[in-house]
Amino acid sequence: MKSTRLQLTLFVSPVNDIIETIRATFNPIQHSLIAAHITLCREDEIEPIEHVIENINTICYDAPLCIALHPILRFNNGNGVLIPAEHNDEFQFLRRSVLKGIQNNPRHHDPHITLMHPRNSTCTDAIFTQLMTYTLPDRLYFDTISLIEQRNGGKWNVVDQFKFVK
Repeated sequence: MKSTRLQLTLFVSPVNDIIETIRATFNPIQHSLIAAHITLCREDEIEPIEHVIENINTICYDAPLCIALHPILRFNNGNGVLIPAEHNDEFQFLRRSVLKGIQNNPRHHDPHITLMHPRNSTCTDAIFTQLMTYTLPDRLYFDTISLIEQRNGGKWNVVDQFKFVK
């Protein structure tokens, strides 16, 4: 069965290449499927996509969205590793703006960056100790929403991009 998935994503700037270095080293499968990102909206939230795109085209910020990050942590019984973000009202507001008229009270989604996805990597105590030695950014800035598509479990591709900063 063929399947296509769409998501809205905030890609991490190449300026923060340490994140990609970690992902390429410790989770090369996931690294090959998609660049480092924060998922803004999952596929089950963005139908009808035409309405979502109309909403995105009305969003206009004065400055990039800033997301402050916490230290890395393990999840999924310690098999995965992510960089959690602080609670971020602006991120939640952006989600509500994108989903306006579709889901006026969208579920809460905590922004994070997955360094090691447990579907295709396993974090050990030794790997986690090594990851703790990396100097990671304490904040990230975003000015573009990307509509991405995955076909049949393959690589995610950018379908369209929307700048939301003046």
